[in-house]
Amino acid sequence: MPHLAELLDKLGTNEGTHAVAVPGVKVTRISKPERRHPVLYEPMIVFIGQSSKRVYLGGEVLRYDADHYLALSVPIPVECEFEASIDKPLLALSLAVEPGMLAEILVTLDEPDRTEGAVPRGIYANATPLELRNAVVRLVECLASTDDSKILGRQIVREIVYRVLMDEPGGTLRALASRNDQFMRIARVVQQIHAEYARPLGVEELAKRAGMSVSAFHHNFKVVTATSPLQYLKNIRLHQARLLMVHSGHNASTAATAVGYESASQFGREFKRMFGSSPTEEAAAIRARLATGDTQTRDRWVPEMAAG
Repeated sequence: MPHLAELLDKLGTNEGTHAVAVPGVKVTRISKPERRHPVLYEPMIVFIGQSSKRVYLGGEVLRYDADHYLALSVPIPVECEFEASIDKPLLALSLAVEPGMLAEILVTLDEPDRTEGAVPRGIYANATPLELRNAVVRLVECLASTDDSKILGRQIVREIVYRVLMDEPGGTLRALASRNDQFMRIARVVQQIHAEYARPLGVEELAKRAGMSVSAFHHNFKVVTATSPLQYLKNIRLHQARLLMVHSGHNASTAATAVGYESASQFGREFKRMFGSSPTEEAAAIRARLATGDTQTRDRWVPEMAAG
């Protein structure tokens, strides 16, 4: 999308990820490459104007770039990497996924309530159709004007969401909006894990909350999130522990306890396995980068963890 890249280059002049005048919309500019690293992606739709990203989950690799968009319906821990430079920064636009808007569009279309059906993956990358590309360009053009953003912004966002709904291959956003029974059971458990990650949560308890057998729950959870329930819980705990150490002054021991680890040594091993350095080393490195005014680091360490 050459035209989109030019528009985002003019709009997103500051390094990092920033909200704009239209609620739920953010613009990203990153001028440094990132090697493969763990992040937690929130529900969103992402369009890239320049450069590309690779997302790793399980044994699968998703690539999204100027010709492909990324969509998520539930929070998913992944690993990602991308190339960027001062001369050719990563330029992206992200839209928060709003279940209410999704449901409203499906109601307007008068589609049948799909409470049953196959459980879709909670994340996908797909080629960007021309009509969707044009709508994204019009949204970025609109963002250049405060008045246009106020009057037209939400209408264009709604069009973009509609076109994504019409295009998506796996039906993950449709499942969220139409309250596909199996999918929604998993989505509710995912929300509960995020709210209660510090509690001792076993697969049996989570399966019971989902109203499924342990085997059915394990299978459906892995279909949606590309990881097992316990691995997902561990990922969330480690991400949250890192946030506590960076932003709240916790040391490794108190962070481990705060996120539900009984063994500090186990926490240290699993943290290093995931992030490549010890909790103390990782927190010190991030604080040092924050102290130098590194906006790329600053914008990565917000509660959303990743904005595209």
